[in-house]
Amino acid sequence: MLNFQVHGDTMKSSEATSSPPVKPLLDEPRLTATIDTGYDRLYSVSCLSEEQVWTRGNNEIMKLLNLQGEPLASIQTKSGNIPRDIALTRDGDLIYIDNYNRTVNVVKNNQIRTVITLQEWIPVNVFSTLSADLLVTMVNDTEKQSKVVRYSGSKMKQTIQFDDQDRPLYSSDYIYKYICENRNLDICVADWLSSTVVVVNQSGKLRFRYTGHPSNTKKPFYPVGITTDSQSHILTADYLHGRIHILDQDGQFLRYIHNLERPYGLCVDIRDNLFVAECHTAKVKKMQYL
Repeated sequence: MLNFQVHGDTMKSSEATSSPPVKPLLDEPRLTATIDTGYDRLYSVSCLSEEQVWTRGNNEIMKLLNLQGEPLASIQTKSGNIPRDIALTRDGDLIYIDNYNRTVNVVKNNQIRTVITLQEWIPVNVFSTLSADLLVTMVNDTEKQSKVVRYSGSKMKQTIQFDDQDRPLYSSDYIYKYICENRNLDICVADWLSSTVVVVNQSGKLRFRYTGHPSNTKKPFYPVGITTDSQSHILTADYLHGRIHILDQDGQFLRYIHNLERPYGLCVDIRDNLFVAECHTAKVKKMQYL
């Protein structure tokens, strides 16, 4: 393991809740950097700063890289298993999911601490909120259920599983369900199997489901990574069709970002630079779209 430091660009709650200046979408997004991660396959990217990203690929090593692809730090999972997902706390500490031993782990000062251990459920994806809670998507492999659970540390605070008619909000199968929180505190889940982005408010009440551009009924929508920006846009990676859907906070389609190679994980830094993890090329692309 290598030592690493937090570099002062992680978002603080006071910054995130203040009213941001309005930024229009660019007519054409601009590619500003391409990072070769060295993995065979790349699945997740988390922004530590404008110039440093944590990455997760198809082995047990998570790597912090600069824009030139140079390794600044690396962390191996405690179990030696491949991590299922990564995220960052608001203080810049790395979080990872080990779905094989059903744990959520935090790396702080180069030490790995298990903060959540599940019994009947398997963690899938994780996000750290503005209030420092953890949002974890999880599935039950025997009863075929799926839910989102909010934790404060190791303490469960909230469970989100059904809508007002007691219908499941999320598909039950063990497929990626990337998750993020918007500036208005909505909880956004990209549910691959149901071809849907599911958005609930802070209390867990369904706000909307997005199933792809209304005019594009012939091509299935396969959302994977999901993130939000300072304008409360929701961005989700359409893996199969090599593009990103940009929505407003109410689920209205705004624009595509095209010409990506199997986009998977997404993150946006505090200056609204978009980082896209391309699965098959194992490269992270940094883009300006605002």
